[in-house]
Amino acid sequence: MNLHLELKNGTLTAALSGDIDHHAAGRLREEIDRTAEKVRPHTLRLDFSGVPFMDSSGVGLILGRVRLLSMWQGKVTVCGLSPQLRRMAELSGVGATAKLEDEERKKVEL
Repeated sequence: MNLHLELKNGTLTAALSGDIDHHAAGRLREEIDRTAEKVRPHTLRLDFSGVPFMDSSGVGLILGRVRLLSMWQGKVTVCGLSPQLRRMAELSGVGATAKLEDEERKKVEL
């Protein structure tokens, strides 16, 4: 599991790659939280384009970051979800608390 963090214009982007399971989610959570608490972004953008698989720990990772950012009125955006991961996010209710970017619509708008 790899993680690349980048802060630009108040948005902290966390580019994730590799499978997300219980162990990987814990390491990701610690690193994302440590950085987010330092910089207090208005938006945390979780980029799942490099994630081929996640279990329920990935859903927990997203929901926990929503709770964290809500402490300073921040928001979470999730992008790059494969159709399978997007379905998992929708069924788990992630879309009710975090914005799920529509990659297909975004490509058409460009």
